[in-house]
Amino acid sequence: MYNFDEKVDRKNTSSVKWDGMKAVFGKNELLPMWVADMDFPPPSEVLETMKQRVDHGVFGYTIIGDTTSKAIINWVSKRHGWDINPSWLMYSHGVVPSIGMAIRAFTEVGDKVMLQSPVYTPFFNMIESNMREVINSPLVLKNGRYEIDFTDFEEKLKSGVKLFLLCSPHNPAGRVWSKEELTKIAELCREYGVIIASDEIHADIVSPPYKHIPICTLDPSYSDFIITFMAPSKTFNLAGLQSSFIVVQNVEMRKKLQDIQKKEGFHTLNTFGIIAMEAAYQYGEKWLEDALDYIKDNIKILKEGIENYLPELKVIEPEGTYLVWVDCRATGLDDKEIRQRLLEKAGLAVNFGNSYGQGGEGFIRINTACPRSIIEEGIERLKLAFQ
Repeated sequence: MYNFDEKVDRKNTSSVKWDGMKAVFGKNELLPMWVADMDFPPPSEVLETMKQRVDHGVFGYTIIGDTTSKAIINWVSKRHGWDINPSWLMYSHGVVPSIGMAIRAFTEVGDKVMLQSPVYTPFFNMIESNMREVINSPLVLKNGRYEIDFTDFEEKLKSGVKLFLLCSPHNPAGRVWSKEELTKIAELCREYGVIIASDEIHADIVSPPYKHIPICTLDPSYSDFIITFMAPSKTFNLAGLQSSFIVVQNVEMRKKLQDIQKKEGFHTLNTFGIIAMEAAYQYGEKWLEDALDYIKDNIKILKEGIENYLPELKVIEPEGTYLVWVDCRATGLDDKEIRQRLLEKAGLAVNFGNSYGQGGEGFIRINTACPRSIIEEGIERLKLAFQ
């Protein structure tokens, strides 16, 4: 069992989560439970592999070899039952840059790109910064669980949408989409000629009995209009190494993405991103299973703390991700007041729901991938803010 209780001092390491709060919240003297990275070191095998590469001492241009693609293929096959051909793999510095590439490859300026709010903020940013039109089909909260309004979903597709950004598992709603939901999404997109770009970065962080299903695996024909983004960054806390991969089965779609990469001058990944990704997928499974168990207990403790002391707050229990979406609307406070209480009164940095688009107002997102002591302190600060 890895010691996830250990607090690693991340201050003064240029950490966005710990050192970047002043730029976002106005000060760094806060308990950070916001950005979606873990406060845990990655598997020891990953660190040892990186140390060996440092000891070698030469860091010239680096290729992404067969051993890397083999590690990815074996991982995805074992964890998700998807047998990937090496020729389908492309690489990118991250899922967000990959989304930007997909928008530029498959749409034109002014085209409509659809998403489902409340959703990961960069979805909006990448659509708008590439001068496309955001089309939103909001999720619907029913009995503490988010659902897709398929009537609205289809109506929006009919409006001339060219590309749909799927978040699976969904951030921040925590939904792990079912086979039936994913199939309906795919069939409707096929009917209306809409390409799906599926962000599956949280694929490995799912709580049983839920199981992540890569949407492309549901039917062989779906590969003609679906591309998938995955990465070890959330799974093994490697975001700073900037390595991810794209699965593109369709040759023409892959060629369009490759053309975009050529225009950007993309050639390969960071040397350490390559070796860390490979080592994580080769040796990190036991670490991940232990981390998932630990995070599951963290979520349980946070949920019980909120239920016991702050019953006006409602936890949307996540089926996937280590992010907890909390409904604060029953407090009667608006977003400005919620922000003021958490930052000024309690000194707690969370993500505020209004940044996730329509339906996020009155919510907060809390990161539970941290030592238990931070969860416990976070509960006390929530009490201080809202009691």
